[in-house]
Amino acid sequence: MMFRKGELFSGPGGLSYAAINSKVKNTLGKDFGIKHVWSNDFDKDSCNTFRFNICPENKDSVIHKNVEELEIEKLPPIDCFVFGFPCNDFSEVGKKKGTDGNFGKLYKYGVKVLNYHNPKWFLAENVPGLKSSKNGEDLKKILNELSNAGDFGYELTPHEYKFEEYGVPQIRKRIIIVGIRKDLNIKFKIPRPTTPNKFMTASEALKNIPADVSNNELPKHTKEVMERLSYIPAGENAWYDGIPEHLRIKTNTKLSQIYKRLDPNKPSYTITASGGGGTHVYHWKENRALTNRERARIQTFPDNFVFIGEKESVRKQIGMAVPPHGAQIIFEAILKCFAGIEYPFVEK
Repeated sequence: MMFRKGELFSGPGGLSYAAINSKVKNTLGKDFGIKHVWSNDFDKDSCNTFRFNICPENKDSVIHKNVEELEIEKLPPIDCFVFGFPCNDFSEVGKKKGTDGNFGKLYKYGVKVLNYHNPKWFLAENVPGLKSSKNGEDLKKILNELSNAGDFGYELTPHEYKFEEYGVPQIRKRIIIVGIRKDLNIKFKIPRPTTPNKFMTASEALKNIPADVSNNELPKHTKEVMERLSYIPAGENAWYDGIPEHLRIKTNTKLSQIYKRLDPNKPSYTITASGGGGTHVYHWKENRALTNRERARIQTFPDNFVFIGEKESVRKQIGMAVPPHGAQIIFEAILKCFAGIEYPFVEK
């Protein structure tokens, strides 16, 4: 059984790459998988990256336009739906306008897809800040609308996943909401962490990168930045006491990620989509920021996944994506539910 998938806010295709590579077989030998049908994003480079890697044979299936302009009722039929709705207004580092913000209200287009297309199941993704937005009222509101969407409503299983516990070499928390149509009487179970006690480290993730791989250009730094980095040990940041006075940063806002080097024996800290100087994630040994390919490795994209666009656009695409390795575990758990296959799950 192949579930036809639609997707909003698709970005470069982290969730979709995970989805189309998710496959299970039931005891009768029947295959269950997910097939891309259509997707939408407002960012041109992200759409081009998606087309190149996910559906090169069907480029027109990727619709580049603002979601407000999308004619949802004219999109092809789907059996499942994926949307990582914009997190800007829920993020801890944002202004936290919540569902009142221009970005925060865009989840409603996901609800609109559910109302019109009635897919059998959906997966929605956002940042942990969604839980505390307006003291939890925004999450309640969103869950209520998702639960009551479509002709049948959806049985929801929201959960905050720690992706480092699922084989991703990065400390990254995300809220994933899985919804299965109520009339199907299928219960989703949160897959048990696969690496709860032994996280993959940054050095393991970045070893043996081929010399000719794409998106691997070394960053350029000023002499001052390189000299500052030379005084910062692995795992430390710009506020390390051993940095000489003339290289110290003068600010009252001491964000922990500023010029923070990776610890080679631990997972990376969270790869982000934006941020100015000093926020690009720094190598534990070499006096430089990571290349985009190294960031993509930490996000668990394979080396043959090519990102389209200028260097900063690629950095943004990588940072906004959901790690495919972790997402695939969740997609395969959904497929196992439909295939009637038991798997280790989190007791709630």
